[in-house]
Amino acid sequence: MLTVNKLRADSVFDFAAEELKKYFRMMMPDAGDVAICYDPRAKEGFRLGLLEDFGLESHAEDPLLDDEVYIKADKEGGILAGSNPRSVLFAVYRFFKENGCRWLYPGIDGEYIPLKDILPVSYRKMAAHRFRGHCNEGAESQTAMLETIDFYAKQELNVYMLEFEIPLFYYNAYYKHKFNEKNRIPEPVEPEQVLQWKVWCETEIAKRGLQYHAMGHGWTGDPFGLQTRDRRYWKRGGKAPEHALQYVAEIGGERKLNQNDPLLTNVCMSSPTVRKMMVDYIANYAEKNRHVTYLHVWLADLSHNHCECENCRKMTPSDWYVMIMNELDDELNRRKIDTRIVFACYVDTLFAPQKMRIQNPQRCSLLYAPITRSYSSSVNKDTVFPEPKPFILNGWEVPKTTEESLSYLLEWQKVFPGCCFSYEYHFWRHQFLDPGTMTIARRIYEDIRGLKHVHLDGYVEDGSQRSFFPNGFAIYVYAEALLDGEKSFEEIREDYFSHIYGKSWEKVLSYLERMSAAFDFNYMEGERSTIPERGNFYDPKRVKLLSHIPELCAEGRALAKEISSNSSRPQTVSGQLLGYHSTFCELLGEIVTAKAKGEDEIALSLAEEFQVKMGKNEIFIDRYYDHALASRVVTLIAKKPKKIIFE
Repeated sequence: MLTVNKLRADSVFDFAAEELKKYFRMMMPDAGDVAICYDPRAKEGFRLGLLEDFGLESHAEDPLLDDEVYIKADKEGGILAGSNPRSVLFAVYRFFKENGCRWLYPGIDGEYIPLKDILPVSYRKMAAHRFRGHCNEGAESQTAMLETIDFYAKQELNVYMLEFEIPLFYYNAYYKHKFNEKNRIPEPVEPEQVLQWKVWCETEIAKRGLQYHAMGHGWTGDPFGLQTRDRRYWKRGGKAPEHALQYVAEIGGERKLNQNDPLLTNVCMSSPTVRKMMVDYIANYAEKNRHVTYLHVWLADLSHNHCECENCRKMTPSDWYVMIMNELDDELNRRKIDTRIVFACYVDTLFAPQKMRIQNPQRCSLLYAPITRSYSSSVNKDTVFPEPKPFILNGWEVPKTTEESLSYLLEWQKVFPGCCFSYEYHFWRHQFLDPGTMTIARRIYEDIRGLKHVHLDGYVEDGSQRSFFPNGFAIYVYAEALLDGEKSFEEIREDYFSHIYGKSWEKVLSYLERMSAAFDFNYMEGERSTIPERGNFYDPKRVKLLSHIPELCAEGRALAKEISSNSSRPQTVSGQLLGYHSTFCELLGEIVTAKAKGEDEIALSLAEEFQVKMGKNEIFIDRYYDHALASRVVTLIAKKPKKIIFE
């Protein structure tokens, strides 16, 4: 009988030991049981411990945040160690990956566990980036939330963020079956249920020792009695209490809620009363939720709506924002709370402060959130950055390109010496603009390679927890590139595709690359219209290229049948997904073709058909495909939106 010895009494070690036992037995069912023991002095069997427990030097700058994995083991036992408990769990997963296991999708259908003897593994790796994770977004089910927490840990992603105190909006986008009411009966959930589910997610995050990032937007509403948990109240015409309006931003000489939504409304930050109310509310949350690793303190989720009163005009929004961060730091120090704080370089606060400076860079980290950037380019060592445009209160020009957006970050870094990381949107609406997924996957890889050139230490992705359609390659690239800065895109791609599509992988790769080329990601980003006045997608010459999509979809359906007959469970599921994906591409192709011709009314009608036709498939694939978010993107394409939608 094999033995797993935990050198420390720790709940993450407990889970790591159980995972080691489970997958060891799955790989070698005839090898007998595996005993799990606590023995700090163990010299035999599989030993789980921190690097220091084995006399190994750690290269982690901050052992609580930086992940270093060490493995020296064979099928009889050995060392599985890390710089922190989470890294010990990662060592377990890496041990099995080195032995041929793969986790290709969330859930049991994504597990590729070969039946074979364990081979010796010698491995040591410091993760290339400190922050590697995801934040909830889109239409989320509790099943998807729990499965992705598990799946992301298996990809050695170390951050999981839950936005909002109660993320009711995201949950109800799924459970009310938004955009699919004709096929599925709405089953809305209440705040109390979502709160319970969120706490459940928190326990699963803690079980794996992941960095837990919390909150984000909401601080400009809740401290003033303007609840943000249930946006339905405001959308139905709910009214703000009169006493609360004195605290909100003055715009055009009036203090009122922007679009009648506290999440979209900023406050009068020059008011000491407003700042104290915010700071006290945030500090109370931090005191009550000491399990939070990083508490994100963001402003309103909309641009060009900062207070125009006489006092607020004396400094930029970023200056007032930094003042709040410093006052929050003082209050947390007074209460002896060591929670780390994240403040955001986002919309109006893209502009660096002119006067104020962060007083405690050890507590505070800067989050760069370029929501308006185009995803048609990445940066490299030769990139030339333009001069940032000047700040004009509620009148500044929105940056569009990657280079423009980053020029504002570079100005922030001149005045803030602390840790900076990025909040990105590859898995938000942009993933649906590349139906073949190959262009967005390469963009993710190249964006990660470019992080070192702008001194960013990783990503938290704002994206759907169901970004696995037709496969999870983009997520796989994301995780592997953040972990190992040396692996090539082609190496990661072959590894993933060969496991998920078996002997047909090269044919599927060719098919998806041609699908990406047919849609053309730069065109889908709205950048290649021949007459912009007629919309972002007007280009009659493109119709010939788009006309090949039905033919490609027929090829995809044939491949789907071929792959679905494989014995591997992940390959069977992947074949089925490829079939549904062909329908998705065909329907989207019709909409985009109409837009290219300038037939906007036809495009709108086809977008409605898309919701119904793809909606019929949703129940079969909703662990992998976010129909509500996809429908929202398709509708935005068809509607020819006049401005960027931030919410």
